[in-house]
Amino acid sequence: MARLAKRALVPARLRSAVRGWFDSRYISLAEHRQDIKDALWEVQVLRREVTTLRAEVERLQARTAKAPAAPAAPAGRTVDETRARRWDDAHRLATETAAAMERVLQNEVLLWQAVDRAAAGRTPETAETDRPVGEGHSAGTAGTALDRAAGSAG
Repeated sequence: MARLAKRALVPARLRSAVRGWFDSRYISLAEHRQDIKDALWEVQVLRREVTTLRAEVERLQARTAKAPAAPAAPAGRTVDETRARRWDDAHRLATETAAAMERVLQNEVLLWQAVDRAAAGRTPETAETDRPVGEGHSAGTAGTALDRAAGSAG
């Protein structure tokens, strides 16, 4: 491909403006080289991490291969009853804990809403009437229900 080049007189301000435009749109060769060096360094770091992770996996596989095998389960059962009971208890406790935490968080929300109303000098009865008009539907509905619950609870 042949390059045609013509030289022309261009004012210095226009030349600097065009160079500034090119500089802002494109990176220089030095910056490009530095980006490549940074990318190669990152690849080397990742390669070392993968190597150490592979060694760790091999070490764990060797350790589990040396471990004694679990006793054979009786025919027809894969899990003994004591383990099943413990798992059921753990699941029940986790479910009860989650429900209790949900109640604690709901009570905390009600408490802070009551504190905000008290700080603003509002009562639960006036809290619904002085809500801003632009408040979202779902948030307004949830807030109203929580306000009513706080009013009846406190």
